[in-house]
Amino acid sequence: QVQLVESGGGLVQAGGSLRLSCAASGSIFSINAMGWYRQAPGKQRELVATITRRGSTNYADSVKGRFTISRDNAKNTVYLQMNSLKPEDTAVYYCASGPVANDMDYWGKGTLVTVSS
Repeated sequence: QVQLVESGGGLVQAGGSLRLSCAASGSIFSINAMGWYRQAPGKQRELVATITRRGSTNYADSVKGRFTISRDNAKNTVYLQMNSLKPEDTAVYYCASGPVANDMDYWGKGTLVTVSS
């Protein structure tokens, strides 16, 4: 079992920045990929970014150039630096982990990000 706890969400004005953190605990030896997903009201959950243990990253087109995912393997923590935020980035952001980037099997409870116009 892996436990994931997100932090860093909040309210920010358009154009501002936020940094999300996700700390993993439990059977962390099983974790290769970690990532961030988001779900806006009335929409399906979607990929934001993923990162492997070796540092390979993948981003949704909508966040490329604005968001940066990073990882501290020693601290079992993944981060999401979000810059130039837009109202359409408003969503609950979920941290996830798994053996590969397209097969996440553990999820956090989410943290709300609200971007005001």
